Amino acid sequence: MNVSEISNLIAALIILLGSLMALISSIGLVRFQDVYTRSHAATKSSTLGVLLTLTGVFIFFFVNDNYFSVRVILGIVFLYITSPVAGHLITRAAYNSGVKMYTKQKGKKGKRLN
Repeated sequence: MNVSEISNLIAALIILLGSLMALISSIGLVRFQDVYTRSHAATKSSTLGVLLTLTGVFIFFFVNDNYFSVRVILGIVFLYITSPVAGHLITRAAYNSGVKMYTKQKGKKGKRLN
């Protein structure tokens, strides 16, 4: 095996890991009960999944075609900055509007923190 094949294997593994993280994120969106835990699943693991996928794509094109893609780098930076902030703002808006947190006991609602 030469360096190009090893780099292609590493890029493929990173893309596969990103796809698995996106799958875990989608399972979390379906299984979690309230907006707070769903927001956590949507922002944290899907952000990591997309970042890993774009990093694998960047490595693949850089090794095979010697193509340094500024668009992919900008996409990575943009998602890294905006996705957690958007998730935080959505969760904060839900909290400020009075959405109750999920509790396991029937009839018992989550209490406000302030």
